[in-house]
Amino acid sequence: MSKRVAPYGSWRSPVTSDMVASGVMRLGQVELEGGDVYWCEMRPSEAGRNVVVKRAPDGETVDVNPPPFNVRTTVHEYGGGAYKVNEGTVYFTNFSDQRLYRVKAGSEPQPIAPEAELRYADFAFDVKRGRIVCVREDHRERGREAVNTIAGMDLERWDPMVIVSGNDFYSSPRISPDGSRLAWLTWNHPNMPWDGTELWVGELREDGTVEEAEMVAGGPEESVLQPAWSRGVLYFVSDRNNWWNIHRWKDGEVEPVCQREAEFAVPHWVFAQSNYGFDSEKRIISSFTEKGEWHIARLDTETGKLETIETRYTRISDLHVSGGYAVFIGGSPTEAPSIVKLDLGTHETEVLKRSSDISVDPGYLSRPKPIVFPTENGLTAHAVYYKPGNKDCTAPPGELPPLLVFTHGGPTGATSTTLSWGIQYWTSRGIAIVDVNYGGSTGYGRKYRERLKGRWGVVDVDDCVNAAKYLVDSGEVEGEKLAIRGGSAGGYTTINALTFRDVFKAGASYYGISDLEVFVGDTHKFESRYLDSLIGPYPEMKDLYHSRSAINFLDQIQAPMILFQGLEDKVVPPNQAELIVEALRGRGRPVAYMPFEGEQHGFRQAKNIKRSLEAELYFYSKIFGFELADHIEPVDIENL
Repeated sequence: MSKRVAPYGSWRSPVTSDMVASGVMRLGQVELEGGDVYWCEMRPSEAGRNVVVKRAPDGETVDVNPPPFNVRTTVHEYGGGAYKVNEGTVYFTNFSDQRLYRVKAGSEPQPIAPEAELRYADFAFDVKRGRIVCVREDHRERGREAVNTIAGMDLERWDPMVIVSGNDFYSSPRISPDGSRLAWLTWNHPNMPWDGTELWVGELREDGTVEEAEMVAGGPEESVLQPAWSRGVLYFVSDRNNWWNIHRWKDGEVEPVCQREAEFAVPHWVFAQSNYGFDSEKRIISSFTEKGEWHIARLDTETGKLETIETRYTRISDLHVSGGYAVFIGGSPTEAPSIVKLDLGTHETEVLKRSSDISVDPGYLSRPKPIVFPTENGLTAHAVYYKPGNKDCTAPPGELPPLLVFTHGGPTGATSTTLSWGIQYWTSRGIAIVDVNYGGSTGYGRKYRERLKGRWGVVDVDDCVNAAKYLVDSGEVEGEKLAIRGGSAGGYTTINALTFRDVFKAGASYYGISDLEVFVGDTHKFESRYLDSLIGPYPEMKDLYHSRSAINFLDQIQAPMILFQGLEDKVVPPNQAELIVEALRGRGRPVAYMPFEGEQHGFRQAKNIKRSLEAELYFYSKIFGFELADHIEPVDIENL
């Protein structure tokens, strides 16, 4: 059957806004015990409640925590590591009261911590002393920063003990198999954990206290992550050679296990991340990212040889190993994330749980293509490019597609090649996408990450601009139909690109940051000094905060903009968006503004996600002059 000829942007697509708005169930924190597999599901159908699921060897699954219990910790605000399994009992933090509970599948959870302004995360079991060890965050004293420590609690009676204290942050308490030593990570302001952390090891006394503690790796210029014991050897991931590679501390010395221009970890935004595990004393099963794609490999601990295990998955996280198999969360360009079991003997995979049952003919899906492009100062940067694709449609001869530049948040984040309906919505309608891993993104080594130090609002903008220029020069896209979009930190990049550059012809900001000074001293402990590295110390560099804030240069914005804003947003106040709208309105530039009641920083209501996505498409159709195949409620665009 011949394809229908229609302009780019006008293609009819089965990827609907409802599919994007309904989202997928978020899967996280895999745990293995015996033959059982556990994971956590964030269920949109239950108002975002997090449920631990247990899967028995025979395939039977059961919810561990009944309603209304919600397994989620707010340590560091971002959480992670909210539960742990020990002999069939699940210990977890409940979101509503942040208390510690324990439960066996089929029974009612029982609290094992009193009600107090204490939070718990990142658990380990001290079998020898019958206690749980974890990161504890103390919010009991008003008017001061929360106090973070590593604490131990008896499993039978409430008998809390602070084991390690004195620094600003702690994570990853890990007890040696014989119970004689404790390893942990720590860092202090103004560092973030991807800047510099310290790995410590201490002897555990019979009473559970620590003595003879020593720092074995790390420092202000070395990021150490994911410590794990294998017999008496302590393994960890370090970027001391620029890349997050696996190392070990053995007989008092640190040595690399495998040196490769690849990364075996991701930034420590949340607790209990795991990118490797032990199949035996001599063999590690690991995941790593190289040139924008993830792989699974077998690592020989004696020779350092890394042997890739071929799978179809290009995004791999939460990898755990036990009894001849590995379980991980895996996604691919044609599959949304799933819980996957890998047989380490046959290399066969089995999907245990899918995050989405939505199915679309592959003929409507665009495949990601990693690209490397030139940017400022003679450097190169990275992105993932998606050509328009639709098996039913083609564009008129000689026409080039519009390009929409995606700017990820973080800003220490990275794009993924896993199937995203939010990307396929655009490409299946005839709009090209470039998802930019600008300087500062992870996955390309420490030096690449540090390009953003003191340069946020410049390097990220330059790289987004140069990604678009590269695709124009390559003949892939139409140079007069370039747009940029992003939310939060990505919104900051978007707004700055539209303010300080003249490449983009349109843009969409979702609750974007336009005034950096608003964030100084007005955020939680974990990120309270983040801008020290991204911009510089405040108020010493107040002038730089001013010059990097688009709110002070609104007369420079020329391109049409559409802005989406939650009216309950406490992170980016609505007035930041409203000032931009007023400035464009007053200067006769096309502008649309869509505020949403009941939304905060990041939209959660399906109807609002649907409406904003359709409104953005409608906006581009009017700016770039293409007809829509879908019926979309019109948007009020002023000055058009």
